[in-house]
Amino acid sequence: QVQLVESGGGLVQTGGSLRLSCVASGHTFSTRTMGWFRRAPGKEREFVAAISGTGRSTYYDDFVKGRFAISRDNAKNTVYLQMNNVKPEDTAVYYCNGDTWQESAGVWVGGPDWGQGTQVTVSS
Repeated sequence: QVQLVESGGGLVQTGGSLRLSCVASGHTFSTRTMGWFRRAPGKEREFVAAISGTGRSTYYDDFVKGRFAISRDNAKNTVYLQMNNVKPEDTAVYYCNGDTWQESAGVWVGGPDWGQGTQVTVSS
């Protein structure tokens, strides 16, 4: 059974930085495109970023492009989300997903395996 454990969330000021981590177990980590999603209060969960199994390809939603960076360490079964120049609208619970893909319409979706989430709060 797949387990995903996120960490690294917290309270940060506007313009600051945070690094989220997600440790995976129970699946062939290096073959999976891993993703980060987030859910802000009162909103639907939305795609943030994804990274291919090799780490060579990364994908971002427009609202984080240039500010966030996704990376992975396959030797540690860990995927990271470096968040820079954060804004109050980045406040959300951030979730790691164990098998992310892009549908034909261009929408990124996550498979059934999700972490418990880590709260990120950006103060203005």
